[in-house]
Amino acid sequence: MVSAATWIRYVVSKLEYSASVGWKNYKGGQITDRELGDTIWKNFFQGKLTFMHFNKGEEMAPTLGAQGGTLLVRKIPWVDPTKVFVGDVVVLKDPVKSDDYLVRRLAAVEGYEMVSTDEKDEPFVLEKDQCWVLADNENVKPKEAKDSRTFGPVSLTDIVGRAIYCLRTAVDHGPVNNSNFSVQKDSPVLEVELDVDEMARSHKA
Repeated sequence: MVSAATWIRYVVSKLEYSASVGWKNYKGGQITDRELGDTIWKNFFQGKLTFMHFNKGEEMAPTLGAQGGTLLVRKIPWVDPTKVFVGDVVVLKDPVKSDDYLVRRLAAVEGYEMVSTDEKDEPFVLEKDQCWVLADNENVKPKEAKDSRTFGPVSLTDIVGRAIYCLRTAVDHGPVNNSNFSVQKDSPVLEVELDVDEMARSHKA
């Protein structure tokens, strides 16, 4: 049973999301100022704050399982350093294959100084709206990890959401280990929208 306090926090989150979607579409020229209000209310009443995504590969093990897993992902339509935080597991557009998505951990954001373990590489600072993402699996070689060690910094705007729950198998599932701030922000969304049975039905393992 979801408490009244959780519902209030969820409704506030949904209003913020709906306004972000509407504003993003308006700024992108996809809707007019007259359609802005309708878009916000449509998303508020009909839209969900999450979607499911199947992640395959061992790059994020053990966080997401050696064989991947079905993720519940919180949508983030307008990404900036106040929406995602270092330590979050994020879903982003693959910088190499734009039609695909990667799941990686956010390791650094704009303003961070990046220092390589290779002395030949010069240190550099991440520029505005840039971030650095890494695979969790330390047993995977950097060249095989498909993360920022091979393709470099990525734009924050490539991030589409934050993984908040992972189903590895029907009996092995639970919340994703994100930053403390994100865990608090996502808790009402998780309580209201999590449906483990639906995730199990969609699971591809």
